[in-house]
Amino acid sequence: MNIKPNIGLLNALIRITIGFTILAWSTSKLVKRPWRESYLVAAFFGGMKIAEGIVRFCPMTALFERSQEMMGNWKNDKKQEDEMTYNPS
Repeated sequence: MNIKPNIGLLNALIRITIGFTILAWSTSKLVKRPWRESYLVAAFFGGMKIAEGIVRFCPMTALFERSQEMMGNWKNDKKQEDEMTYNPS
């Protein structure tokens, strides 16, 4: 799979900022209550956003773009099939 940047620079900077904010919040809460797993999940989510911003690749955006491309191909194939099977007699 070819991984190339699919988000812009401003979007990447926003993801990094929000990721560090979530990571700082969740680690500060995790220090007070280490038995809560929800803060650990939030820390993982924040780290994931930081990584997406650094590499400028979002897997959800890539998945959405790929599904849109496949739907476009499917619609074109369906349209061509309908045109070929049309019999006006």
